[in-house]
Amino acid sequence: QVQLVESGGGLVQAGGSLRLSCAASGSIFSINDMGWYRQAPGKQRELVATITSVGSTNYADSVKGRFTISRDNAKNTVYLQMGSLKSEDTAVYYCNAIGITSWKHRFDLWGQGTQVTVSS
Repeated sequence: QVQLVESGGGLVQAGGSLRLSCAASGSIFSINDMGWYRQAPGKQRELVATITSVGSTNYADSVKGRFTISRDNAKNTVYLQMGSLKSEDTAVYYCNAIGITSWKHRFDLWGQGTQVTVSS
């Protein structure tokens, strides 16, 4: 069984920074893609950023230049460094990981979500 545990959300003023972390644990053989998504009240969940196992990244246009995704493969952890935060970044942020378990089964998991609130 594989689990994702997120941390790092909170309340921050506009223009400030936050760093989110998401650690995967359990019977992991490998993790391919990891990413962050967010869902604001009344809106659909949207992609924020993704990163492959070799470090290729993809960002939503709305966060390019402000957010940076990174990962530590040895720790099965993905990070999201968020800067120049805006009120429209307020949302629940979810971590996602796609990989293979020790029993060679594919997994596609979501974290429990962490609230990010940006006050203006």
